[in-house]
Amino acid sequence: MGAPARWTRLLDILGDEGRVDVTDAAERLGCSSATVRRDMDELARQSLLTRTRGGAVVSSVACDLPLRHRTARRADEKRRIAKAVAELVPPGSVVGINGGTTTSEVARELAVRSDPGGTSGGVALTVVTNAINIAGELAIRPHVKIVVTGGVARPSSCELVGPLVTSVLQNLALDYAILGVDAVHPRLGAATHDASEARANRSLAERAVTVILVADSSKLGRRAFAQVCALNAVSVLVTDTDAPEALVGEITALGVEVLCV
Repeated sequence: MGAPARWTRLLDILGDEGRVDVTDAAERLGCSSATVRRDMDELARQSLLTRTRGGAVVSSVACDLPLRHRTARRADEKRRIAKAVAELVPPGSVVGINGGTTTSEVARELAVRSDPGGTSGGVALTVVTNAINIAGELAIRPHVKIVVTGGVARPSSCELVGPLVTSVLQNLALDYAILGVDAVHPRLGAATHDASEARANRSLAERAVTVILVADSSKLGRRAFAQVCALNAVSVLVTDTDAPEALVGEITALGVEVLCV
């Protein structure tokens, strides 16, 4: 296992468990304790974890890891979710998409699926996004019209946040808002770890006729710091087949259509 793969696995463990010691990490990664120490030191240098005596703990940014370290997590589930979401969005729609690994997959599926002939002036899809990476990927697609909100970039998520996001979105009308979130809880709603991202995501939701949440099963039943919206504002939740049946039932009872793919 190369260094990037070990780093991703270490950050996955910390994201799930909050802490790990060197010996345990070495066993899980199949490498020496010395290698793990070097890896932890490097990730600490990048402010992605905090070193402790004998191990590491989650740092202040580890709950919101840069995209390059989160892309590999539950990749198959995210691709299935993305394909299912793309089927819900008809050609010619105006779609708001926030940042994240799952929404990035959705954007790719929409761009590939869209009819290049379009419905008006060659445009098959209009995407409004505050995610720099999504805008960059779709900008080369001539049949996709890209609208970027503006705002201040957050390096850890490639999302634009701040008052500019709201000021742009308040003048737009969206058919769909496709939102990736950090947590989906029946009582506490859809939420993210960062308040500024939550505000931007909330603005997308408020401008849309239909709100679609995309969240793999690991995010269901969890809590996060800042609410994006209550679940009664959500039309569809698309998740994977590992979603707990009881939790799906609770969410469905709130009027949300849940698709497990």
